[in-house]
Amino acid sequence: MDVIQLTRDLGKAIQADERYADYIRARVANDNDTELQNLIEQFNRGRASLNNEVSKSVRDEEKIESLKNTVGELYSKIMSNEHMTAYNDAKSEMDNLLRQITTIINMSANGEDPDTCDMNYGCTGNCASCGGCH
Repeated sequence: MDVIQLTRDLGKAIQADERYADYIRARVANDNDTELQNLIEQFNRGRASLNNEVSKSVRDEEKIESLKNTVGELYSKIMSNEHMTAYNDAKSEMDNLLRQITTIINMSANGEDPDTCDMNYGCTGNCASCGGCH
């Protein structure tokens, strides 16, 4: 049994999974949404301007507050965009799949039974410190 080949087969299985297909579709839709991309560019420029203003030795608090508001508004628009929402949902599902795979691999490497290892390994019950349930 060749572990590297099995890993390559796992990579192919991941790419055949519907969660991967959803993620790729959402990423492409995101990339092709010119309005969204313009908002992201404006956000990045605004954030850079804000960081620049905050790092000055003599700060213009009024300008900083205005930039914070502008950046916040842009962020809200970006995050409420249907393509960004779909992308974030698909990415979350993909990240969860990869986290499950990594958990099984790591626990197996530590001697756990791959068929029965607990997917909630390391769960503290405190969702504030968690990347998501499995």
